[in-house]
This record gives sequence, structure tokens and C-alpha cells, in this order.
Amino acid sequence: MKIQYHSIITCPNCGHQKEEEMPEGSCQFFYECKNCHTVLKPKQGDCCVFCSYGTEKCPPIQSGQCC
Repeated sequence: MKIQYHSIITCPNCGHQKEEEMPEGSCQFFYECKNCHTVLKPKQGDCCVFCSYGTEKCPPIQSGQCC
């Protein structure tokens, strides 16, 4: 399986979508929406904002590792 390094994050507050590059070997815990400036945090049980709000899970999860 090829690991994806780009994911489209959708803000749950305003619905704004933006493609972002994910960090290769770590998780991203916070993300500020470029439209409404809401700071997103992972949902309970998720390791990062990409796993919660992105179209792709973070690279560590995609490769079967823990974050």
C-alpha cells in the first residue's frame, strides 16, 4: 500500500476544506481552520486531526504503527 502524504481537512465548524501535507513521521494535534480560525483537536480515540477530519489517516496509522 502506498502511503498518502496529502489529506483534505474539513472544518466541522464552517465546512471549509483545504488540502494539507501531513508530517511524515508524527501526528499533528492541532490545526487552525484557514476560514473561521477554529482550532481543531483530534476527536476522542483519534491520534491526530488528519485521522479525525481528513480524507486520509496520518502516515504512521497508514503504515500500521502507533502514533
